[in-house]
Amino acid sequence: MSVTAVAQGDQALDHAEVLDLYRRHLSRGRAKISEVFGTQMEVASRGAWIETSDGGRYLNAGGYGVFVHGARHPHVEEAVIRQIRSNPIASRILLEPEAARAAEALGRVVPDGLAHVHFAGSGTEATEAAIKLARTLGKRRLVSTVGGYHGKTFGSLSVTANSLYQDPFRPLLPDVAHVPFGDADALAAELAAGPEACVVLEPIQGEGGVNIPPDGYLRDVRALCDQHGGLMVLDEIQTGMGRVGTWWGADREGVTPDVMLVGKGLSGGIVPVSAMVATPAAFRAFAKDPFIHTSTFSGAPIAMAAARAAVEAVEADGLVERAATIGATLLARMREVVERRCPHLVVEVRGVGLLIGVELEGPGLAGALLSEMVDRHLIVNYSLNASSVLRFTPPAVMDDDDVDFLLSAFDGACAELSARYPSVHSVGAS
Repeated sequence: MSVTAVAQGDQALDHAEVLDLYRRHLSRGRAKISEVFGTQMEVASRGAWIETSDGGRYLNAGGYGVFVHGARHPHVEEAVIRQIRSNPIASRILLEPEAARAAEALGRVVPDGLAHVHFAGSGTEATEAAIKLARTLGKRRLVSTVGGYHGKTFGSLSVTANSLYQDPFRPLLPDVAHVPFGDADALAAELAAGPEACVVLEPIQGEGGVNIPPDGYLRDVRALCDQHGGLMVLDEIQTGMGRVGTWWGADREGVTPDVMLVGKGLSGGIVPVSAMVATPAAFRAFAKDPFIHTSTFSGAPIAMAAARAAVEAVEADGLVERAATIGATLLARMREVVERRCPHLVVEVRGVGLLIGVELEGPGLAGALLSEMVDRHLIVNYSLNASSVLRFTPPAVMDDDDVDFLLSAFDGACAELSARYPSVHSVGAS
């Protein structure tokens, strides 16, 4: 029996039925978007590949950065199944060993000095925990960066500097400022202008369009926070767990923030889980009072089994090194494809490790290129804060054939885009 048949079982629905259910119970907008990409539905996954209801296979270079390990990594899958069969959800009264083991595993690989862990279920929850932690330290003022993305719950949305997402939900948190990403002088001026602040930023902006700051920027941020009494919160939700060819984006400059946010890859691609990891000094209020910030499913044993196994799998499979090696190959060869096929349509191909952005001359071109790649069975993502940038976040478990497939699909999509728009002037004329 095929993996599709197993996944569908006796509850198989055709595309029209699923589309109708989306319209009636989930989102008409989401249903409309799906119509652009045809009748396929994803029903199974393994490694770098998604299998669809029509028997097709798609290489997953999207997933918004979740699948560092690929889908259903055997070590993570086994750990989660074992935990489901023993104790999937804890009473939260008695001590539960999986949480302790997961915290120890994560603490083993984060930058030196980060020792205390608060587990949550999503990246935005980790951001919220950090904002609340900052308030326990008297830092009510928030500073984030233009183009940064930290989630869509109220606190997280307040530091996600995009009016498209903020405006429908104002008023948000007060005392929030946004400074240009990569501009240490602008941050210095902002920190000097008011009371001690909590500074929230990414080492590389993901949803902002894979924006890479100047060398030394994170060290400058660290020094400025020390100088002005700021709390440095580094959002590694997308960049962490080996995604950028180092364990953390912070490792590229040898920086230890006061607080680090972890997610996406911590799930092992199986169970949603996130974490806020902090220094003892920053964490002291949370350490003293275990009920000051809680959630029923925080530290659920199945999520803890996934998190611990995810760390172990990165270590055992050398996924940090693989991300660096595969990423360097992809970046170089994707730049060659663009230069050969469509240099007039692409502003830049940039990236670090397996976080690669392709910036087109406009959002319409980005959509057209995305559609061409989906037609060639390659999945990538838009960047939510940069509509002209397509983001490639493939798994570090890809083999040579997978890499060749990705590059071939990208080449074909670029060739088709160039044929459709032979000059930059033809884009506006179409």
